[in-house]
Amino acid sequence: MSGDEMTPVSKLSYLEATEELDQIIGELDQGLVDLDVLDVRFQRAVEIVEELDVRIKGARDRVDALLPRLAALGEVEDED
Repeated sequence: MSGDEMTPVSKLSYLEATEELDQIIGELDQGLVDLDVLDVRFQRAVEIVEELDVRIKGARDRVDALLPRLAALGEVEDED
């Protein structure tokens, strides 16, 4: 296991999390994971996917909250 795997998923940057997920998927696809470690690796992958999903939904919510402000700015500029 690499050092990243000891880091809680919530502490990984988005890039670190996606890179680790890609690595795990590659290992699983190539059959490089020992059967004794398979459960741990698969569980880690699921945790990463769940964390990334939360982050993406949060970002989407923040963008949705900002859109009315952006639209209002456009309306003000149209009146000028």
